[in-house]
Amino acid sequence: MALDLTQHPCFNSDVRHRTGRIHLPVAPKCNIQCNYCNRKFDCANESRPGVTSAVLLPKQAVNYLHQALKVMPELKVVGIAGPGDPFASPEETLETLRLVREQYPEMLLCVATNGLSLEPHVAELARLQVSHVTLTVNAVDPAIGAGIYAWVRDGRAIYRGEAAASHLLARQKSAIAALKAAEITIKINTIIVPGINQDHICEVAEEMRKLGADIMNCVPLYPVEDTPFADKEELPGGEIKLLREQVASYLPQMEHCTRCRADAIGLLGEPSSRNLIDLMWACASASPDAESERPYIAVASMEGILVNQHLGEATRLWIFERTDGEPKLVELRYTPEVGGGNQRWRDLAESINDCHAVVVSGIGRAPRWVLERAGLRVIEMSGLISEGLGSLFRTGGVPLSMRKQFKSCGSGCQGTGTGCA
Repeated sequence: MALDLTQHPCFNSDVRHRTGRIHLPVAPKCNIQCNYCNRKFDCANESRPGVTSAVLLPKQAVNYLHQALKVMPELKVVGIAGPGDPFASPEETLETLRLVREQYPEMLLCVATNGLSLEPHVAELARLQVSHVTLTVNAVDPAIGAGIYAWVRDGRAIYRGEAAASHLLARQKSAIAALKAAEITIKINTIIVPGINQDHICEVAEEMRKLGADIMNCVPLYPVEDTPFADKEELPGGEIKLLREQVASYLPQMEHCTRCRADAIGLLGEPSSRNLIDLMWACASASPDAESERPYIAVASMEGILVNQHLGEATRLWIFERTDGEPKLVELRYTPEVGGGNQRWRDLAESINDCHAVVVSGIGRAPRWVLERAGLRVIEMSGLISEGLGSLFRTGGVPLSMRKQFKSCGSGCQGTGTGCA
């Protein structure tokens, strides 16, 4: 089916007041740490990349799109922009794009990425008719890039300093070449960091033009709490305007960027409504499988009254079912013994395969990943089991006051790229 590429509001300012986009937040992982990025906090009034109010599984994301289109038929573009990097979670990203393309063949598809792990997936993006890709390229001089990136993780290898910036740039160049060969439109986002790369932007633009990029977006730094650049000031509008005028001699400039969130929806610059945020939460809380096939919910609890146990510490799970009154306890099931790596969590998933959700006070990344791949919805909350499960059975979600979201391991932690011990 022929796509109308003129309807992308980020690439065509003439349609931005009548054509909307929706970002589906299905990619939570990231493979680099930028010194301006902190994805731990989510303020609904804050518009910046890297934050979302929920992370969706691919089927949940498509259900959210389906529901959102009923409210906003002007949505013409589906994008994936994190909250991490789309190709640090390639399975989730590509599955989501496939599902959208199958159900909405007329939709424009796009992704925004740092480019580190993009190239191996370009052929599949082209097959799915992904028409627009945005790469964030902040430097073409590794000495300058070293001041922007804390680390870069490629597989098991961790790079720092100039080696990190050089490795990332090489991957970005290869990805751009592959995108151009596939005739995919490329936008370059460059974050302007005063005192770091402000005087380097024309060099970035010149190199990107040589590689075949189509358009560039000079984005002023948004200082974020608990990052190395938290104390830097955002470049004033007049200086950004002047810089864009200089860079325009190399590449056309996008001048209407609104620094979209990973869960942005609607027309550029317009805030998401409370109803749409609640809709996304409802979709995030819904099980990918039919509840009738998996009727129970497993709970990590010390005494069966409160949700008060981390999954890794739970020696047993309390299994509940829906009733007309309070949730009814079915039985207790013991969890696999400690050890065995991910096999422990695969065994756990098998032992509760008649449950559509697991409710815990905390959970690590590895068990979450394994359980979600097995079709289980993982919900972190605290409080009375009866109240939380009652809401889950009735509405598919838990009250906002009971939700738990991981914030940080410690003040100012930027991590090392190797993950938590």
